[in-house]
Amino acid sequence: MAIKFQYNKTSLQQQEKNLKMRLRTLPTIKSKESALRIQVKQTKREVVKLEQQLEQEIQGYQSMVSMWDEFNPNLISVNRVDLSTKKVAGVVIPVLEDIHYEIKPFSLFNSPSWYAEGIELLERLATTGIQAEFLKLKLDFLEYARKKTTQKVNLFEKVQIPGYQDAIRKIKRYLEDEESLSKSSQKIMRANLEKRNNNNRKEEAV
Repeated sequence: MAIKFQYNKTSLQQQEKNLKMRLRTLPTIKSKESALRIQVKQTKREVVKLEQQLEQEIQGYQSMVSMWDEFNPNLISVNRVDLSTKKVAGVVIPVLEDIHYEIKPFSLFNSPSWYAEGIELLERLATTGIQAEFLKLKLDFLEYARKKTTQKVNLFEKVQIPGYQDAIRKIKRYLEDEESLSKSSQKIMRANLEKRNNNNRKEEAV
C-alpha cells in the first residue's frame, strides 16, 4: 500500500500524526494477537479432548449394539439449547450454557429394563457431541480473529509504519533542500544588490 503525501508542512504533520497513532496502537494489537494465539491453542486441546471422550464413550457401548435394535430413538430429543456470549481477548464468542432434552413417556412394564439406562446413555453422548461442536465453533471464531489481528500487525509493522517513516523522511529532505535553496537564492540576491549599490556609489563619486 503506497502512502500518499505531498511535499509540504501540512502533509508532514499528517504523516507524523498517522505514524504516531500506529506506533501507539501496535503494542495493543500485538498483545491481542498473543492472547488469541494462546486461546486458539487451548481451545484446540479442549476440542481434541472432547472428541476423544466422545469416541471412548461410543466404543464403551459397542457391546450393547445388538440391544439398540429394540430401542426407540424417538424417545429422546433435544428440546432447547441455552446460549450466551462472552468476550475472549476482545472477541465475542458463543457459549453453551445448557442443553434441555425432551424425554417421551414409555411403559416401564412393556419396555426392556435397560431403556432408562439407554436414554441416559444417549443423553450423555449427545451432550458430549454438542459440546464438541460448540468448541469447534468457538475455535473458528478465535482462528478468524487471530488471522485478522496477525494481518493487522503485519500491515502496521511491514507496510504502514515503514511507509510513513519513508514519507516523513522524503518530505523533510525536500523541505530542507527547499530551505537551503531559498537561503542560497537570498544570499545571491543580497550579493547582487550590494554589488549594484556599490557600482552606483562609484558612478556617483565620479
